[in-house]
Amino acid sequence: MQSFDPNSDEDELIRLLLKRQSELNSLLEVTRAINKNTSTPVLVQMLEVILQNYLQVGAFRFLIEKDNLYTCISKYGGTPETSDQLNRACHRLSKFKSPASLKGNEDKVLQKYDYVIPIYHKNKSLAYAIIGDFNTSAEMVNNDLNFIQTLVNIIVVALENKKLFRERLDTERFKREMELAVEVQNMLIPQAIQHDTSVEIGAKYLPHQNIGGDYYDFIRLNADEFLWCIADVSGKGMSAALLMANFQASLHAWAMVEDSLSNIVNRLNSKVISNTKGEKFITLFLAKYNEKTRKLNYINAGHNPTILYNNGKATQLKLGTTMIGAFEVLPFLNEGEIEVGTNSLVFNYTDGLLDFEPHGNKVWNEAMLMDFMREHNNLSPDRFNQTLMDHLNLVIKGKPIDDITLLTLRIF
Repeated sequence: MQSFDPNSDEDELIRLLLKRQSELNSLLEVTRAINKNTSTPVLVQMLEVILQNYLQVGAFRFLIEKDNLYTCISKYGGTPETSDQLNRACHRLSKFKSPASLKGNEDKVLQKYDYVIPIYHKNKSLAYAIIGDFNTSAEMVNNDLNFIQTLVNIIVVALENKKLFRERLDTERFKREMELAVEVQNMLIPQAIQHDTSVEIGAKYLPHQNIGGDYYDFIRLNADEFLWCIADVSGKGMSAALLMANFQASLHAWAMVEDSLSNIVNRLNSKVISNTKGEKFITLFLAKYNEKTRKLNYINAGHNPTILYNNGKATQLKLGTTMIGAFEVLPFLNEGEIEVGTNSLVFNYTDGLLDFEPHGNKVWNEAMLMDFMREHNNLSPDRFNQTLMDHLNLVIKGKPIDDITLLTLRIF
């Protein structure tokens, strides 16, 4: 009977072939899991099983780079380290571009391990696999390290693809959200102001990007009264557009049943608080004009002051309250009232009008806007708005950094 020699070349070849087969099966299993879009925790668990059961790796740390920080997504065996210790250790591994021994390493964390396997893409480190208590033969160590590198590399690529896919989804979702927000806002911003015999109205809306947070409206209440509003909703995107839609619906509803502007503003504040839980706010200027009494009642809720050019004098309308949506109960509320003479000009605007990037020594501020109002108050509303924007573009030469909305009324 022939004796079995475990050290013979033939037996060594068989062991090597069986090991290769096991490696191929492991790779195939991981690849199938990736193709099925298996979750990251399951992929990491599969990696740990292969390392522990097939390769006899007793200690393992798998760290992924993000924004120059290394996060450990898998660890078992060895002496536990803190996240900071592992992160600092990884930053000391940049000199390694291929699997390398950690024997004699000066770092106290790294010297406890046997090998490091770096994963790079275009000279950028993506991950490090640190292994210790590695029970392998001297003849097989290079083979095992190369296999671990292949296995880890496949998983890192899969994780990168998952990240890129999520980023593409987020980009598409954001793009679609912006498109929907633009559609919502276009429905809310009046495309044309209705003609009215007692008042001439001109409006200009210039979003800084595709979607802004500005809003304006004009509402004829009855034969003798009309109401208008200009507002700025905090934030951008779909949430701001939906808040604006809710604000518009509430304003239209309460404007028809409430005689008091104070009651309307209090109701709007409660509605915004209910919808946003204090996470968003709205600044606004709300005014109501009575053609018979020629009385203008208004509330400025933390907004840029409307300018009234009346009887040869430019006046800022500042009375009111703080922004709505910031407090459950408004801390103060003062309603302004002023008598409006014939042929007066009322100019409303959002803060983007004053937020211009400076150009050279040219300046633009609220005082200069008041001077512009005094000089050009004889223009029609549309002409006034256009002349103002031409002045900013041609004289000030600055660039807007936010949305700009202008709403100008000529009260006869």
